[in-house]
Amino acid sequence: MQVALTFFASLLFGLGLVISGLANPTKVQNFLDIAGAWDPSLVFTMAAAILVTGLGYVLVFKRGRPVFAETFQLPTTTRIDLKLVSGAAVFGIGWGLVGYCPGPALVALPLGNHGTYVFVGAMLVGMLAARILPLPRRQNMKPINQ
Repeated sequence: MQVALTFFASLLFGLGLVISGLANPTKVQNFLDIAGAWDPSLVFTMAAAILVTGLGYVLVFKRGRPVFAETFQLPTTTRIDLKLVSGAAVFGIGWGLVGYCPGPALVALPLGNHGTYVFVGAMLVGMLAARILPLPRRQNMKPINQ
């Protein structure tokens, strides 16, 4: 049951990315280019995502516990530090330069754009490097019961 629900949720998410245009790097770059060829249509996508996420949190936390786990796993840290800000900046700069972030890039793979293959390849190399390199890890997740 968990695999089927995960598959359905992933399929729904991917479909939403394609329908909204987030799997199209040109549309994303035009959305981010407020001084040039700005395309404001993704504002509606972002507003709808915020609304659905907010309602989702309300409904999920009313249950008291997750469906497939004993407790919710939520971040315990609320501090905004250099690591968070620099990571967000690198993510945002990369997203603006190529028009992709990981989810939409994976969804766009079957569309056959060579730039997508380069991005996903670089992303996989970066993920592998993060596992191999001796980087300091911070454990900031703990179970909570609502």
